[in-house]
Amino acid sequence: MKTSTSISTAGIAALLLAGTAVGCGAEKSPEMSPAAAVAKAAKKTEDIKSFRYTMSGKTPEGQVKGEAQMAVKPSVAMSMKMTVLAEGQSHDVEIRLVDKAMYMGGGAEMAKEMDGKSWMKFDMSALGADKELNDLGAPGDAQQNPAAEAGFLTGAKDVKKVGTEKVGGVETTHYSGTVTLDSLRASLKGEDKQTRERREKSLKRYEKMGIDKLAMDMWVDGEDHAKQVRMKGDTTNGPLDMTITFTDINKPVTVTAPPAKDTVDFAKMMEEAGSEA
Repeated sequence: MKTSTSISTAGIAALLLAGTAVGCGAEKSPEMSPAAAVAKAAKKTEDIKSFRYTMSGKTPEGQVKGEAQMAVKPSVAMSMKMTVLAEGQSHDVEIRLVDKAMYMGGGAEMAKEMDGKSWMKFDMSALGADKELNDLGAPGDAQQNPAAEAGFLTGAKDVKKVGTEKVGGVETTHYSGTVTLDSLRASLKGEDKQTRERREKSLKRYEKMGIDKLAMDMWVDGEDHAKQVRMKGDTTNGPLDMTITFTDINKPVTVTAPPAKDTVDFAKMMEEAGSEA
């Protein structure tokens, strides 16, 4: 039993993007500086309990487009559906995070590679990511709490107001800036422990990708939540350019595990492969 290269590529892109995003913002009072407006919006993301969003853009693995929903409080749950265009081929992938387990599904395409099973289960506790799941609301690199990325623009020293624009029919104020990972890490000194640890995890993920600088845009709505966030940077393997648009915040999110009969347990699959070697 094996997974195809195309499924692997789609999966990597999905995992990368699963942890990229969150909502914040709006038109600020005239006396508020762009940096203060962005900081206020970023702070409000820490209180978000759940959100839905769409995503589109480019990663080193290919063009991506999808939608997701995630709850981070009081317990973690997430589902994401994505289409990845890589090497001239389109691949669909779905990820669900529920009950400290992550499930990756590729529909009929994956079923062809796994004896009719369409889902792969990853037990995050068994893989050693349980502590990160509890601390961050997501299992390590696979699922980052999006509030971390939304707060990155606060580390920029050149934040400016671009103007007012409508995003998804909502009036927003557009801010932009450039942040280096070094300056962002330095800015964490003034944050509380939970925020500092969450953003540090995200920083390490970008470091692994070879990114040292990010160009960021944030569109803040009238309730001081980020309606849209765009992040651009150069990774070791190519450019990253992702836009996240938030459609709902603090609405109920329900995620269910796939049927057991359609699921292959990754740990058991590795055990079987080892015994056959």
